[in-house]
Amino acid sequence: MARKSNLRYTDEMRSYIWDRYKAGDSVWSIARSFDRSSSSVHGYLSRTGGIRPPARKRSNRCLSLGEREEISRGLVAGLSIREIASDLGRAPSTVSREINRNGGPERYRATSADQNAWDRAQRPKPCKLVLNRPLSRWIAAKLKRKLSPQQIAGWLKREYPGDDWNQVSHETIYRSLFIQARGALKKELQQYLRSKRHIRRSRTSTLKDDGLGGIPGAVSIRERPAEVEDRAVPGHWEGDLIEGSNKTCVATLVERHSRYVMLAKIDKKDAETVINALIKQARKLPTELYKSLTWDRGTEITGHRRFTLETNIKVYICDPKSPWQRGSNENTNRLLREYLPKYTDLSVYSQKDLNWIARELNERPRKTLDYETPAARFNACVAATG
Repeated sequence: MARKSNLRYTDEMRSYIWDRYKAGDSVWSIARSFDRSSSSVHGYLSRTGGIRPPARKRSNRCLSLGEREEISRGLVAGLSIREIASDLGRAPSTVSREINRNGGPERYRATSADQNAWDRAQRPKPCKLVLNRPLSRWIAAKLKRKLSPQQIAGWLKREYPGDDWNQVSHETIYRSLFIQARGALKKELQQYLRSKRHIRRSRTSTLKDDGLGGIPGAVSIRERPAEVEDRAVPGHWEGDLIEGSNKTCVATLVERHSRYVMLAKIDKKDAETVINALIKQARKLPTELYKSLTWDRGTEITGHRRFTLETNIKVYICDPKSPWQRGSNENTNRLLREYLPKYTDLSVYSQKDLNWIARELNERPRKTLDYETPAARFNACVAATG
């Protein structure tokens, strides 16, 4: 069937597109609803960088269509501007300006005047990064150094507490990058983002299109607090499974602040077994040192809500094909292969064996810790909890 090429999107259709896009539906599936090509819907979404424009509202101070119709009737009846203004309860200057800017007394039409006023009212609110150019230049420099918008926003919040002028949310940075009409950050800075997309993708879309929809109630890593990013606060962990032959596996956990490692024996790679093992490990630690867990996208974490309910530990799920979001865990898994080689039957290792391997890694001096050991750093955190 040939695709329709000249279909203009009505307000109702635009609203439908944004609702579907926010819900996580693909551009292709949305386009099918209108019998359009995906490039048509993508083109519409890209005008605002994949970010839904705020709904426009008419100010109460503006003339309404009904008032404009009264002006039109008054002109036909030969009333003076002051008489029309008195009937409307408006200033004569308001009525005079309205008539003059819309063709004068002879050509004034209420409907066209109302539409013209609506079109003229499209004045976007100035972005903070346009008004605060030093902050805009500083953010641009940090983006070039590969800092994420969330890292930048978190650092500003910590460095300038209570100073709104020098703080900005990560969402504002994204909007300034993807909505070029704002004129705050150059489009070229998008190349420094970890995701190379040209439009902002719905959070739900990330979950739905790439399999996260199979994890009920999943919370994306994009919703993880900014304090987790800089590793200054202990108690935030990364986790995954490393696999061996015969479908055997071991759960690996790494604390982001200290790089402290914990390993858990897993008898079967199913959600119930994995969650039970994670709960057991979590209960070995002070609650102050286990606040969140960032996990890979495997289906073994589908029971994360039970884990959170029993431990009060929040679980965040990584984006697809983004191992760097669990960088400490990925690096640790590579080190673990010295002890747990690939294609090895991991079921032969007891929990005691795994504890010994974890201790070996935790007692290694780490360059990233200025050659302090993870064990020493983590024990200091434990002592600080009292």
